[in-house]
Amino acid sequence: MINKVNNPVFALHCLIKGLMWLGKQPLRKFLIMPILINFVIYAIALGLGIFYINDVIAYLIPEKLHWLLWLLWPLYFFCIAIIGFFSFTMLANLIASPFYGKLSARTLKIIKQNQPSPEPQENAANAVAEPTWLHAMLVELRRIRYLLKWMVLLGIISMIPGLNMLAPLLWAIFGAWGCAFEFFGYALENKSLLFPEQKEFIADVRFGSLSFGGVVLLGLGLPFINLLVAPAAVIAATLYVYEIDELAKVTN
Repeated sequence: MINKVNNPVFALHCLIKGLMWLGKQPLRKFLIMPILINFVIYAIALGLGIFYINDVIAYLIPEKLHWLLWLLWPLYFFCIAIIGFFSFTMLANLIASPFYGKLSARTLKIIKQNQPSPEPQENAANAVAEPTWLHAMLVELRRIRYLLKWMVLLGIISMIPGLNMLAPLLWAIFGAWGCAFEFFGYALENKSLLFPEQKEFIADVRFGSLSFGGVVLLGLGLPFINLLVAPAAVIAATLYVYEIDELAKVTN
């Protein structure tokens, strides 16, 4: 039954539901600051991209290959766009992580409130604790440190002639997986999963998580829409993780 959630259709369903849940009254107070943070961060990213991307691409392409500029420019643009947006997304998520942690916890409370009332003992066990600001920031810093290691490796590959032709594909896969890892993290913290357990959890639904992260990455690249994509992804990931847990209970 895990195949039900390990597919792109279900990932897209959760993201659409996450967007719809942005209007829920209990969640609204956790949205204002993240949206403002995303607006400032992405405005800076867009401004830097407009002014410097041509210079960066010209620097990366060797002079003897300038005759292939028409072919290499789109490839390098794609890589830099993913690097830039993903980097600024990590920065935005670090600043907004306390709000996202509380948003995920409050989303989980709403989900559980809509379920049939459990026994008193189960109700106490299912209580969701909202993370402290310090804890949310420290956990996000650990995620960023882990992702930066892979970004450095991919950056090196992007500089090696021949191998760098694979860079756009590798960056696309990394961007999708990284977005899934970022936004699933808040929901998995609700489950008190340790860092290695979080990676294992996401790997168990690899196809679904890559689909989820890929759609989020595309959404983050769309002006104005990207302001809502990040908080919607937090809500969607919480819904996704809850469905996985419920299916696991059935199969067990």
